[in-house]
Amino acid sequence: MKETYDIVIIGGGSAGSVLGNRLSADGTRNVLVLEAGRKDFSWDLLIQMPAALPFPAGKSLYDWKYASEPEPYMNGRRIKHARGKVLGGSSSINGMIFQRGNPMDYERWGADQGMESWNYAHCLPYFKRLETALASEKDDEFRGHDGPLKLERGPATNPLFQAFFDAGVEAGYSRTPDVNGFRQEGFGPFDKHVYKGRRLSASRAYLHPAMKRKNLTVKTRAFVASIDFEGTRAKGVTYQRNGKTHQVEAGEVILSGGAINTPQLLQLSGVGDAKHLRSLGIDPVVDLPGVGENLQDHLETYIQYACPKPVSEQPNLNKARMPWIGLQWLLGRKGPAATNHFEGGGFVRSNEDVDYPNLMFHFLPLAVRYDGQKADAAHGFQVHVGPMYSDARGSLKIRSKNPKEHPSMVYNYLSTEQDRREWVEAVRISREIMSQKAIAPYNSGEISPGPEVQTDEEILDWVAKDAETALHPSCTAKMGPASDPMAVVDPQTMKVHGLDNLRVVDASAMPYVTNGNIHAPVLMLAEKAADIILGRKPLEPIHADFYRHGVHPADAGTVKG
Repeated sequence: MKETYDIVIIGGGSAGSVLGNRLSADGTRNVLVLEAGRKDFSWDLLIQMPAALPFPAGKSLYDWKYASEPEPYMNGRRIKHARGKVLGGSSSINGMIFQRGNPMDYERWGADQGMESWNYAHCLPYFKRLETALASEKDDEFRGHDGPLKLERGPATNPLFQAFFDAGVEAGYSRTPDVNGFRQEGFGPFDKHVYKGRRLSASRAYLHPAMKRKNLTVKTRAFVASIDFEGTRAKGVTYQRNGKTHQVEAGEVILSGGAINTPQLLQLSGVGDAKHLRSLGIDPVVDLPGVGENLQDHLETYIQYACPKPVSEQPNLNKARMPWIGLQWLLGRKGPAATNHFEGGGFVRSNEDVDYPNLMFHFLPLAVRYDGQKADAAHGFQVHVGPMYSDARGSLKIRSKNPKEHPSMVYNYLSTEQDRREWVEAVRISREIMSQKAIAPYNSGEISPGPEVQTDEEILDWVAKDAETALHPSCTAKMGPASDPMAVVDPQTMKVHGLDNLRVVDASAMPYVTNGNIHAPVLMLAEKAADIILGRKPLEPIHADFYRHGVHPADAGTVKG
């Protein structure tokens, strides 16, 4: 017997969690959320303990373990791409850094044809709706205080953070009290979706509180194999669960699988470049060549330093200390395990050709890679850095009709003149900051890449050998008008062009990647899309006077490229 729902949401990650909550809230629609991963159990320390964030990546229990094709400009390296294989999606395994992106990102979105309702004034009220920020900022027109996602800031009290912020100012940049407020540009503490010492994923913030509703059903380990069409109308989905194949009839299907799985499932279901689909034996439902194209991401490197003073968190990486650290967390949600340690950083412009920050810095008061490999130093720290809106573009294509075969992905990192130029600037500016007096007492030398890497060519060679993804894949089913041959999603309805009853709501719908971590933008996009889907009047735009370089007097001291 077929199941029937008013709305089927494919994916229980960040966007799917928001939609599951908002679309079931009035009780008039029966909503089904299908998540291919497993439950996000409250007892699972690896996804609930903030400092355990390095452990889930690369483990098949938590991670889909995607990888790119050999990247042509990175010595043929295959870049690993961790994606959450659990309810909450990547918000259950990510670094918990909450960054909206710069207001100018959304001005860029809104400047494209048909995208006027996605400018900053129209997005800001949805950012405010989703969050509960610091109580001390109650009167701040940029921040929200009644949303499901409860945020903490910093505290960035380790002396290394203060030295890093001061060094940024000495290098000619600015301080900012809130990178998600009036002024993103500058250095300061970061917000994080950690609450009372515990990860607050999208599923924990949005989906779990809604699960008591009778009209909301959430199924995990439910792998969607195809969207089912009747002509150009999406009539439901076919999914596999517990070794059985199930079919669901739906009044509406919403794809929230993320920037990798969404274009993959569209192509498998006959939506994409018709020539490519026919070559695999798939009958096209609609020819949309933009599906899987426009792939964007952030690449980053770790510039690591040894520290001569015993102030870093490096000793907490020792296995002998871990039982005590874990006990502190279990008994009181306190200690080194209760934070993501990415408590501060900064945003700067690397040259005068850009209007808003194109480099992002994450500061970490220890020296370790995501795979847990720690630097050979008793104490150390590192800066994560990379260009934030590179003009490099990649693509994603399915390899076969098998829904469980990972798609082919090429990101084309380092493929453009702009990208290579900004990478050289990123490394040089990082070193300039680390050469300042404020951080000199804590800096006993660069560990990686090391002083032997100096010329532009040597820097780019090191980046090609060492850089990793910051895990922000996006834009593979971009919003745009039907007149744009590469657009996939109508920005006014979130419907897929040429199809009925099928919408896309996730990072794939972004037209351009924002200049920071993308979890917050995805939540905002889903909040805004929920009103669109429900046919509600959108929230009133907020025309806030955000910081613009060259316009506000706070420009004094800002570096010039």
